[in-house]
Order: sequence, then C-alpha cells, then structure tokens
Amino acid sequence: MKNNQMPEAQVVQALAALAQGQRLRAFRALVVAGAEGLTPSALGALLQLAPSALSFHLKALSHAGLVSAEASGRNLIYRAEFARMNEVLTYLSEDCCQGQSCAVVPEASKVCC
Repeated sequence: MKNNQMPEAQVVQALAALAQGQRLRAFRALVVAGAEGLTPSALGALLQLAPSALSFHLKALSHAGLVSAEASGRNLIYRAEFARMNEVLTYLSEDCCQGQSCAVVPEASKVCC
C-alpha cells in the first residue's frame, strides 16, 4: 500500500455501498446537487423512495463515508463526499496503464491501455 492510499477495507466498503441500485441513484443525485445538497424529503421525492427506505440507504452511504449530513434548522442536508469518492477512484486507477498516461480509447478500437 502506498503512503496516501486509502485502506483496501474502506474501498471495499465504499464499493459495496454503491453496489445497490437505489444507493447508487441516491449518491448520483447528491453529486448532481453539488455543495447545496438535498434534504431527505427532496431526495426521497426525486428518487420516489419511502422515508424509511431512504434512511436505510443514506445510512449505508454515510457509514462508507460517501455522504455527509449537516443540520440546517429543522432539516438535515445530505451532500456527496467528493473527496472520499476521489480517494476510491485514485485507489482503483493509481497504477493503471503501467505508469503511462491513460488516454480514452475509441470504442471502435479493441486496443486496451
């Protein structure tokens, strides 16, 4: 493991949290919302999820460090944790392409980086 690399167990936890359709959609909705975030009621309406189901999924995402919640008056505001997601992506791609620059390969080409 490299010095600044996220521990493997945390990467697995983050990927496991995203490996469920409703949680993935919730995370993506929070990514779209950006720094403004969303309240649970707005997120639930957007995803058409019951409050109890949404709470269950947000808890899993929160335990994985992928979302955070901040109290704002009587509401909670949920936000995607971009830094954490970037750590996961860095872990997954740190040694890709054998140390060379990774260029997007045209779909028609069968050559892999």
